[in-house]
Amino acid sequence: MSSTTSPSEELKSYSVWDKTTRWFHWINVISIIGLIGVGIVILNNKALAVSGDGKILLKTVHVYIGYIFAANLGWRIIWGFLGNKYSRWTAVLPINKGYWQSLSKYIASARAGDPQTYLGHNPLAKLMIALLFMLLTAQAVTGLVLAGTDVFMPPFGNNIAEWVAEKDPEGNAVAIQAGSKDGVNKEAYAEMRDFRKPFITVHYYAFYILLLAAMVHILFVVVGEVKERNGLVSAMFTGKKVASKEPVDLD
Repeated sequence: MSSTTSPSEELKSYSVWDKTTRWFHWINVISIIGLIGVGIVILNNKALAVSGDGKILLKTVHVYIGYIFAANLGWRIIWGFLGNKYSRWTAVLPINKGYWQSLSKYIASARAGDPQTYLGHNPLAKLMIALLFMLLTAQAVTGLVLAGTDVFMPPFGNNIAEWVAEKDPEGNAVAIQAGSKDGVNKEAYAEMRDFRKPFITVHYYAFYILLLAAMVHILFVVVGEVKERNGLVSAMFTGKKVASKEPVDLD
């Protein structure tokens, strides 16, 4: 009489995500939730009857959360060259040698009902990760510029303030405050607003694309967790994934 092995006994555990990658993931999630929450209030400030000072406060809070978001993203970009095998860019983005062949094989295996197992990101997931990182970078870069044009905060705030401020008899920029037109040169301010237009446009639309991409990402994570039983969600806490067959990217 032959014995059968239970599914749980067939699963083998592997160390995949290092601590830095896991910390980045959750700081990024929390930062984005905070930025979305504050951003929605800013966008709807009139409907919510937010005062002028209240709007400046909200923008300031948004910028401070944005600093955390941008610093975390910057460190992850660096870590893509320093981290373990599964955290490096060659394992995260669709840039490794033979990627398109790997993508074709993965899609074929998925269509056959037996998708290949990957410890890191599978070839299809790499496309989503690439999109997410492009959107995150766009938000960080445009956000830092807008921090200077809206509330004169670093890294470009001083330059923007000097640009739009009236000059004293000695040619020095007078002190100005965010939300106030006192000491602001109208022509220079109009030029600055024209300068910021492409940044606010990218920031605005990339936000909605990022929101949609994040929802699709979460959906595929849940589907992958249910179908492959790979511990994808828990791996972002423990660093370990499980697999019932040998992963393609194990070596």
